Amino acid sequence: MAKSYFITGTDTSVGKTCVAAALLHLAAKEGLSTAAVKPIAAGCEQTGQGLRNDDALILQRECTLSLEYQQINPVALEPAIAPHLAAEQAGKRLSNTRLAGYCRGVMMSGADFVVIEGAGGWRVPINPVEKLSGLVKELNLPVIMVVGIRLGCINHALLTAEAIAHDGLTLAGWVANCCEDDMPCYQENINTLKQLLPAPCLGEVPRLTAPTPSLVANYLNISNLSQ
Repeated sequence: MAKSYFITGTDTSVGKTCVAAALLHLAAKEGLSTAAVKPIAAGCEQTGQGLRNDDALILQRECTLSLEYQQINPVALEPAIAPHLAAEQAGKRLSNTRLAGYCRGVMMSGADFVVIEGAGGWRVPINPVEKLSGLVKELNLPVIMVVGIRLGCINHALLTAEAIAHDGLTLAGWVANCCEDDMPCYQENINTLKQLLPAPCLGEVPRLTAPTPSLVANYLNISNLSQ
């Protein structure tokens, strides 16, 4: 069975895709076959091949397995808004059971290392009664949390970690991703998180103008990922 991890963030736009793609890059460098899923993507653009999402395309390029776009991003939504609202506008009904089926298909594709990237933060709703965190519970996956290092990050990270533990899941590791230039007490914030979060720090990614997967991978270490 593949080593599979769910990638969540302390908020939207904290670098989940950058980190997920970098993890795929690292795993491939270690000789592992890789695959990825971004079950829901809002903010997709119409192309000649249908709706496409930039983040999902980044993940697709880093997979060593040849996967169709629809396998990586089974639910593509055009409006760049919360997934449940985008689905509502598109006349679609999202459910964790269906999303889990899509994910299991890729998890059983034969890859050694699989990442499943969430949308937004941990408690993002997908319909009036379900949240995307329920998908992770259904798949029983360990979680990698991307912490956007900016004002308020300690509170957001601790609340997310508490929610993951409350759901009976394992926080396997976390990544510090700098989201602001010249953040006051930058290192002090990271040191506090290292003291308080119940999981290893997999790396500190500085503010980068062009955060390619290969570049971000230089700042990460997956050797101490816990299952």
